[in-house]
Amino acid sequence: MVLHAAVALADAEGIQALTMRRLAADLGVEAMSLYYHLRGKDGLLDGLVEAVIEEIDAAVGRLRKDPINTEWRTLLRQRFLAARNVMLRHPWAPGLIGSRPTIPAGVYAYYDEIVSTLVDAGFSYRIAHRALHAFGSMALGFAQEIFRPVPAGGSTDVDVAEADLTAMGDALPHLVAMVATEAHDAADPTLGWCDSQVEFEFTLDLLLDGLDHFRESPPPSGSASR
Repeated sequence: MVLHAAVALADAEGIQALTMRRLAADLGVEAMSLYYHLRGKDGLLDGLVEAVIEEIDAAVGRLRKDPINTEWRTLLRQRFLAARNVMLRHPWAPGLIGSRPTIPAGVYAYYDEIVSTLVDAGFSYRIAHRALHAFGSMALGFAQEIFRPVPAGGSTDVDVAEADLTAMGDALPHLVAMVATEAHDAADPTLGWCDSQVEFEFTLDLLLDGLDHFRESPPPSGSASR
């Protein structure tokens, strides 16, 4: 119940609005009572990450129940886009996930399934390992920012960022021109300054298509994965 209320508050007002005192007020309890359930603010933030990972697992689980296509590229693409839908509901989550010093156990199980999908499709463990490096955070539904990483609780002021680049226009003409050309439509769902849906899917398809060159023959049906 505490984590559900925390997620709702972060969704409504941003992660910077989430404090133990504010959360307690929303729940109608004393702030100190939250410490019976959470080990302070760090425990709360770790709990939020775990809640988001569980939501991703639930979304992917729904895909498993009624698979439309079992081809490896389709399976991974659907998985990553399902994770992205979760992130779009919680735009504060990418910055928070990147800021935490520990990894929830659920993340390991999530990535184990990705490796299983690759190995069952005929990829070696070596290529599967390299694929995870290439996918990076895209497996969790977001692309890491290139120029302005946002810490948990922070915000990206697009106008300020564009002004900074414009001021450096003479020294960085191609970068400034690229940013001016690629400015996102306000209706395009983004997770950060330059993580648009179009760019996410473009990169994902590029990686999946490229990986196919390293695929070996899939193992016979019913055999153990290598």
